[in-house]
Amino acid sequence: MSPYVPETLPLTGLDAARLIRLTGPANAALARYDGLLQSVINPDVMLSPLTNQEAVLSSKIEGTQATVDEVLEYEAGIEFDPEKVHDIQEVVNYRETLKLAQSALSKQPLTLSLLRQMHGLLMNSVRGADKSPGQFRVQQNWIGSPGCTIEQATFVPPSPLQLLDHLEAFERYLSAEDIDPLVQVAVVHAQFELLHPFNDGNGRIGRLLIPLFLYQKRTLASPMFYLSEYLEAHREAYYAGLRGISQQGDWTGWVAFFLAAIHEQAETNTVRVRGILNLYARMKQQVVDLTRSQHAVKVLDTLFDRPVFRSNDFIDRSGIPKYTAMPFLRQLRDAGILVTLREQSGRRPAILAFRELLNCAEGRKIL
Repeated sequence: MSPYVPETLPLTGLDAARLIRLTGPANAALARYDGLLQSVINPDVMLSPLTNQEAVLSSKIEGTQATVDEVLEYEAGIEFDPEKVHDIQEVVNYRETLKLAQSALSKQPLTLSLLRQMHGLLMNSVRGADKSPGQFRVQQNWIGSPGCTIEQATFVPPSPLQLLDHLEAFERYLSAEDIDPLVQVAVVHAQFELLHPFNDGNGRIGRLLIPLFLYQKRTLASPMFYLSEYLEAHREAYYAGLRGISQQGDWTGWVAFFLAAIHEQAETNTVRVRGILNLYARMKQQVVDLTRSQHAVKVLDTLFDRPVFRSNDFIDRSGIPKYTAMPFLRQLRDAGILVTLREQSGRRPAILAFRELLNCAEGRKIL
């Protein structure tokens, strides 16, 4: 199989009549979600469960087996076997890579240099750490069943001899204007995946590009729009769409799939964020009634920021004195707001979980 030769961007020949029926509803759904996002006083704290879920789901597409509660439990101090720890670390790296990129975009646009920085952090100390983290590939790679030859491959990315030229064209497109930001982000994601510029981790970097690009284009007020849930649920259609580009040049079919994904995920995210906001408002009143303290909002913000935690970590992050914080935790536990994952033993602190927030974000019980 010959290496894929990428299309020149921006694309010509998209079926505008077919896509215009999809761009309007997708833009409207995303605008409603973004409007809700802008009403959140501290989205980094309030919506951290959504970021954790995205990190888990994007990593799951690549075969990583870890759940949100396992990641949070590990960070709180619960021990897991080494294989599980490897999976959890991949999820943690994904989350930290998103934070790095969000911070960088406040000062600079998306560039190849930033993509290399992201990749270096994503692959740090995990499987694939021996595959040139932070460096574009200099050898030909291919995709297919394990152990297949290049002749047996289902897809062969561009030759490394032309890769840098294609990447420089891709970088220019990131800063260019196209017919619609949502059409453009569909093209950005697919073109990156087809260039396959790294030896490993291309899928995760490509999915991170989606919210980051929309944030750069000011389509989103913050890069908290995650598509991995939809792509995981429609995995076969997702890969079929990418094959449609590489094998038949069907960019219109791909963009149509992607616009439908944005539309549905924006509506799902809107419902989920409303649920989290409603939970916050309800819990705020409940915590005030329980504690009758000026620290009630600090208590709640600390729970939302990290819903599985060690008791001593709660004291450190909330800034509430220990002699005040410990009675708060007992009251919340007695009221059923917090559940105990690990009892205190000697100097080993208790590990507690804010179960309802995890249920709201994930739609399942952890206990």
